[in-house]
Amino acid sequence: MTDIAKTPETPYYAVIFTSERTDGDNGYAEMADEMVKLASIQPGFLGIESAREGLGITVSYWESLEAIQKWKQNERHLVAQRQGISDWYLTYKTRVCKVERDYGFEKL
Repeated sequence: MTDIAKTPETPYYAVIFTSERTDGDNGYAEMADEMVKLASIQPGFLGIESAREGLGITVSYWESLEAIQKWKQNERHLVAQRQGISDWYLTYKTRVCKVERDYGFEKL
């Protein structure tokens, strides 16, 4: 991902997923692409931003806590979560936040 997500007026929610990876790809890139595509069609999904340079940080944006919970329980996402624990991550942390304010700048 290289684009900044276009989010609506606040409030909305952010899920911040921070991780350290194991060595090698082991199918990670393919599954990560699949998860982005699948999340993007979930009701309540607003956008995603991701960066990795050693430490990986992915922030997904959602309309509601209910939408986040449904995504967490998505059958294919559950498979990815289990594989993440077994194959891809040394450690990870997930944080769910309510976005109360956002602002920015865009050079035209």
